[in-house]
Amino acid sequence: MKEIETFLEDKKVRPTAMRVLIYKYMAEKEIAVALADIENAFTKADRTTLYRTLKTFEENGIVHQIDDGTGITKYALCDKGCNCEIEQDLHLHFHCLNCNETVCLTKHKIPHINLPEGYLAEDVNLVVKGICEKCSGQ
Repeated sequence: MKEIETFLEDKKVRPTAMRVLIYKYMAEKEIAVALADIENAFTKADRTTLYRTLKTFEENGIVHQIDDGTGITKYALCDKGCNCEIEQDLHLHFHCLNCNETVCLTKHKIPHINLPEGYLAEDVNLVVKGICEKCSGQ
């Protein structure tokens, strides 16, 4: 837990007990999680506190949002050194149609896309949908 506290402090986030627990939960999952998943894991916690924790993590480069096409925003921990900038750190996401899990494929980068003059990108998201290695048995 001390390692998580130090990490949060390095990211300029005060390591409250709930923030440490949410970070630990997400690190153990290794998949993208929805707010509802976190609510189910921490049933005694206030929904607003959980949501604010995710927003604080996002604002400080600890998590990033994923729109996997399910209509439910998911959150995943950023890799060390990630800065979630469009120009430098875009990676692929994979959504399994069988188990409904979404994972970051951080080693598979999205190439830079040159937009026409006058267009400004604010978000880029590439999700591949199919059957994950766990479900395909390979």
